[in-house]
Amino acid sequence: MGAQPGRVGPNAILQSREALEALGGVELAVRVFEAAGLLPLYDVPPVEMVPQDKAMALHRAIRAALPEDEALWAAREGGYRTGRYILAKRIPKFAREMLQILPAPLAGRLLLKAIQKHAWTFAGTGRVITAPGPPMEIVIEDNPLAQPGCPWHGSVFETLFGRLVAPHVRVSHPACCATGAPACRFLIDISGA
Repeated sequence: MGAQPGRVGPNAILQSREALEALGGVELAVRVFEAAGLLPLYDVPPVEMVPQDKAMALHRAIRAALPEDEALWAAREGGYRTGRYILAKRIPKFAREMLQILPAPLAGRLLLKAIQKHAWTFAGTGRVITAPGPPMEIVIEDNPLAQPGCPWHGSVFETLFGRLVAPHVRVSHPACCATGAPACRFLIDISGA
């Protein structure tokens, strides 16, 4: 499946829904989806790619509707859940096992290539650039899902690199489109491996 401009994977919505329900039950999740204008997607969860503006509306509604600490938790938890979903359903078992036995720098480079190839699933129309580092780097120019600190993206990357490359990975986010930077930068430090 090739890139679909203006669309992202449904997990940007599905796993955020799960995180909201874990935080405050169905009532909270429905309230946030309604605030985002996405109640139909709550009632009938998406199974295919979704317009990136809908995913962004939900991510913004989470920040607007919840206290800061709860919004941050929900965004991170949605990212962790998305990462776990990708590990379980989107990366073949052989590839997971191969990455886990390779030396961390090589596994990281291979994972970066896969992220680059499938970037449209989490970056929509944003342009993604990766670099092997160290530290490894993922840059998303014009990130359509940017939020201050990008906790959702950071948690996705932390989950993937932590499970497949190095258990003590550190993901930092020194620049963010949501705070005026030209691109979102994620640095993935596997030096503790």
